[in-house]
Amino acid sequence: MEWIARHWEILDLVLVILGLAIYITASHTLHQRRHPSVAVAWFFGILLVPYFVLPLFLIFGIRKIRIPGVRKNRNRASVPSPEKYTTAARCQELGEAMRLPAPVAYTHFVLHDDGTRSLDALREIIEGAERTLDICTYILGHDALGSEIVERLERRAKDGVKVRLLIDGIGAWLGGRSYLNRLKKARVETALFVPLFGSSLHGRTNLRNHRKMVIADNTRLWCGGRNLAAEYFEGDPRSFLKRRPWADLSFELRGEVARQAGRQFEYDWRFATENSVPADLPFSAEESPRMKERKYAQLVASGPDNPDDTIATLLISACFTSQRRILIVTPYFVPDFSLLTSLSLAARRGIEVDLVIPAHSNHGLADQARHRLLRELAASGGRVWLFPRMIHAKAVVVDDELALSGSANIDGRSLYLNYEMMIAFYDRETVQKFAAWVEARRAESQAYVARAPGFLRELQEGLILWLAFQL
Repeated sequence: MEWIARHWEILDLVLVILGLAIYITASHTLHQRRHPSVAVAWFFGILLVPYFVLPLFLIFGIRKIRIPGVRKNRNRASVPSPEKYTTAARCQELGEAMRLPAPVAYTHFVLHDDGTRSLDALREIIEGAERTLDICTYILGHDALGSEIVERLERRAKDGVKVRLLIDGIGAWLGGRSYLNRLKKARVETALFVPLFGSSLHGRTNLRNHRKMVIADNTRLWCGGRNLAAEYFEGDPRSFLKRRPWADLSFELRGEVARQAGRQFEYDWRFATENSVPADLPFSAEESPRMKERKYAQLVASGPDNPDDTIATLLISACFTSQRRILIVTPYFVPDFSLLTSLSLAARRGIEVDLVIPAHSNHGLADQARHRLLRELAASGGRVWLFPRMIHAKAVVVDDELALSGSANIDGRSLYLNYEMMIAFYDRETVQKFAAWVEARRAESQAYVARAPGFLRELQEGLILWLAFQL
């Protein structure tokens, strides 16, 4: 101890050198591609306070993971002819370049107008499963609805259906963890996606699975932004917390898109149960079919297991290819600089940019962080609408030819850290259904009025943006 006291400067220097070496090596070999402000924060944090920041980096600092078998040099999409410079065409070309699954056909599409219709559809798809039932959720509520879902899964497993339930390791602590032993006794297969404690995947604790899907027999898909808890559907006024229903968005469909979701679930299940990255990808770079006679859509998964930030890339591209409007609904609006700039530029060139967000969300920190970004968007000509109650829906509609909907929020965590899943729809009739749903919520909202902040408020917003959303 006396030697350490005399030579603490040397030990501090060694730790700094070791920490910076770990940071540089991990960032280079794992292709982390952090935002410059994030990179500067990690670098100077390790340099100045290595004893505190280095353990944080080892726990939270990994944003991308290496996938065995993924080619570093993917085939580039061919340059389109001038008549193909549309949002849908560019979205498909980018998807091909990023090795997303090709657009495939779907049928029996139903958009759930409210929580009651969504819950009825969820019950029907659970009860209608004949062979397999796969469920992925972030939260399984410890409430009346969660209990009902568990009872239905137990009964279907006793009927001989192979039932699998995948819950995020952090989300399980918010609800659902208490059901796991009960479900296992009923022969329902359960798994936690990167548990908070006991996971062998060191450095992945900050990477959460936020995907939400229910797949029956690999042919029917229920999907969207809803977790399996009361407030996402009809609320639960009988509970201690008097949970009121949130406005949310989900949908169901059948066909090859459901099969794509089934392959994605299988991939996530293997990752969660084997505690390793599967050696092969769930999809191949298929050739896109002709998009004239049938309804087509494609699965867009994003996360640390994907070399590209797929959802963010498609959104930024859509901002530059849009011709008339961009319509967005999201509970949290904390985009990074590149996406905010893209939206602002679209508004400046005359595109109608409408953003629907809750007047007050369930995350106060996100509400505090968004004002600087909202002021910039409004100054560029974008219109922001404040919904009077919590809205948890996630959808982006571009012109009349593209709609993206699923689990991803418009914030840095969803776009760059979480495992997320959206469905890109290219059928105009389906796109119009999403647009009509968002427009109906916009009609219930009040226009956001940007006000210049005082010095302390602006300083507070800057600190929240820099500290809270940079890990």
